[in-house]
Amino acid sequence: MECKTDIVIVGAGISGISAATYLKKKCPNKKFIILEKRSSIGGTWDLFKYPGIRSDSDMFTLGFSFKPWKERKAIANGPAIMNYLKETVDERKIDSHISYNQSLIKAEWSSKESSWKLTIKNTATNGDEIIFCKFLFMCSGYFNYEKGYTPKFNGIENFDGEIVHPQDWSEKINYNDKKVVIIGSGATAVTLVPELAKKARTVTMLQRSPTYIVAYPDQDKIANALKVLLPSKVSYALTRFRNVLFQQILYTLCRKYPKRLKKFILDRLKTYLPDTEIKKNFTPEYNPWEQRMCLVPNGDLFESIKDKKAEVVTDLIVGFESKSILLQSGKKIPADLIVTATGLNLELFGGVQLFIDGSNIKASSTMTYKSMMFSGIPNFISTFGYINASWTLKADLTSQYACRLINLMERKGYNYCCPVVPKNVDEDMDWLASEFSSGYIHRSKHLFPKQGNKAPWKNYQNYLKDWFDIKFNKLQDSSMRFYSKN
Repeated sequence: MECKTDIVIVGAGISGISAATYLKKKCPNKKFIILEKRSSIGGTWDLFKYPGIRSDSDMFTLGFSFKPWKERKAIANGPAIMNYLKETVDERKIDSHISYNQSLIKAEWSSKESSWKLTIKNTATNGDEIIFCKFLFMCSGYFNYEKGYTPKFNGIENFDGEIVHPQDWSEKINYNDKKVVIIGSGATAVTLVPELAKKARTVTMLQRSPTYIVAYPDQDKIANALKVLLPSKVSYALTRFRNVLFQQILYTLCRKYPKRLKKFILDRLKTYLPDTEIKKNFTPEYNPWEQRMCLVPNGDLFESIKDKKAEVVTDLIVGFESKSILLQSGKKIPADLIVTATGLNLELFGGVQLFIDGSNIKASSTMTYKSMMFSGIPNFISTFGYINASWTLKADLTSQYACRLINLMERKGYNYCCPVVPKNVDEDMDWLASEFSSGYIHRSKHLFPKQGNKAPWKNYQNYLKDWFDIKFNKLQDSSMRFYSKN
């Protein structure tokens, strides 16, 4: 089967819902469809089912700019976020645009036709379909949905208990009265520990090295007061701006005064865990915001540790026995269930094969333009959120930019546009790895585009700078080429 449309959005998670909402509002004359590989909306928030799943960003910035977050809790759990996304889809009448069980396998651009030819695999029927479109908008996230990352552990086959990655969690997994070991120290691990500790016999968070962990209230008292005093849109906008400003100031201070901020974070930890080995278990070797910080609402992780329901162990794994994990220190940790909260496998463009006029294009051979388009790839935008702030902030900006660009091309009669690197721009560094030392980024940096040494080819990770650029800067610059039919 073949069909034609103006725009194809790939993915019906936060990014795809944002893209669809802005297209409906800003480009009402354009036809678009959303291809969703799975059978439901939500993306990450529908995929992960592990206990206690929640946001690690406040919902005033993780929420959309156009839809106020009305719940009292600013740090929301997975089901609350899914309800918010479903409400957005219903209110904006987006569901009629979504085609489920549609996996994009290959995208082929033809400059002669000024068109993308998309090869789609129907995951329900296993049949192939073809779609032609003028513009391709990738909103498929940044990680592989099929499998999470688990290191190769020596002798793991000796373990007789159950081993599960959080990405594969299902309701069938029983942790009641079990000895649970969670391998990892990131956002997923610190979320799982206090939740599993409610029912498990013991919970141990086994980490190779510590992460910065910050306690924060799950309710924003000022925001909740503003909701009573002001219209929801006004209070939401004010709170969102305040939180964006706070995030940017914190990130800047961490970069400029890393030793002072490190001391501040660790001193706060001592007030929560006065009898804990802060230096060994909670003091990272890197500076604040060289990796993403972990947020624990109301200090729930620390409460579990103080109540002796959970413990943190910093050590290296050397092997496994049938009912325990062997550590470099000689210690053994008994276990019935092992949860490998060891990260994600990053993936750009959802693993789609890209061809430009017959030539296979790898993301790693391109340079990123405004952190959303790529050198040599026409009529193509990909949403990639911030590492140092909420994903949705960049998703909304990307959607707005896409609408401006599409409308400009419509007004001026352009068939397609394509970023081209000028001679005065040099390849500077990796797109993300130069800024962040996280293992999941460095494992996959060879797959990602490069960035340049100056705007608009440099990735600043700065929402306020991007906001002004995308809202007010000219679309036609020395790097963006526009093409009409001859």
